[in-house]
Amino acid sequence: MKHLNEDQLILHYYGEAPDPAAIESHLFSCADCRAGFEGLRRVLAAANALQVPERRESYGSEVWQRLRPRLSERRRWDWKPTFHVSRWAWASLITAMLVAAFFLGRFWPRAEIPVAKLPPGQVRERILLASVADHLESSQRVLMEVVNASGNGSVDISQQQASAEDLVAANRLYRQSAERAGEAGMAGVLEELERILLEIAHSSSQLTSGELNEIRRRIDTQGILFKVRVIGDRVRERQKAAARELARRNL
Repeated sequence: MKHLNEDQLILHYYGEAPDPAAIESHLFSCADCRAGFEGLRRVLAAANALQVPERRESYGSEVWQRLRPRLSERRRWDWKPTFHVSRWAWASLITAMLVAAFFLGRFWPRAEIPVAKLPPGQVRERILLASVADHLESSQRVLMEVVNASGNGSVDISQQQASAEDLVAANRLYRQSAERAGEAGMAGVLEELERILLEIAHSSSQLTSGELNEIRRRIDTQGILFKVRVIGDRVRERQKAAARELARRNL
């Protein structure tokens, strides 16, 4: 049996592998796969601990009072554009701000949605978890494009640079929100992801093979692609769980 890939190990961890006995037998005889599986278990254990902490009833009001002066200042800004930002970047930032509001414990007052079968928290959680998962998938795609880039002499990564620059601002808001919510596992992965995205965004658009290999080495050494995939899978699982809970409440 050849070495197990990440998808097989993840499925085995969650008890969903089609042939668990064969995987157990391979892990027993293969030190490399066994070491990889142990590393996976540590990452997933941290990811499984990601939960939004409970807030006291007055927490939302306290946060809103702190944010109100800043919102008033923003209304006085002169919004004449001095630089170009893509529509995708604005969309990412807006989505990230919504996630930040969710983690801070304040979005819209619960009283504004009187329908008992649609709890506001459940609906918001589904939307916001989907936004975080989409962000992680977009980041993973950019990293994969850089890792797989090829060319004669120099390599053009201008498209990946533009995407990375768009993702950095949104990633920073997601990371800060996770830190405030006490989600150390997610915040740690987002911090590592942010450093790599910044490096790509600030690199030359034309990389030599040596420069590209150095970025690849850092991505591989940190295992950031694997970590982003695992955290993204856990967020998707939470999204599905929220959807199932909402469906159950609507029965």
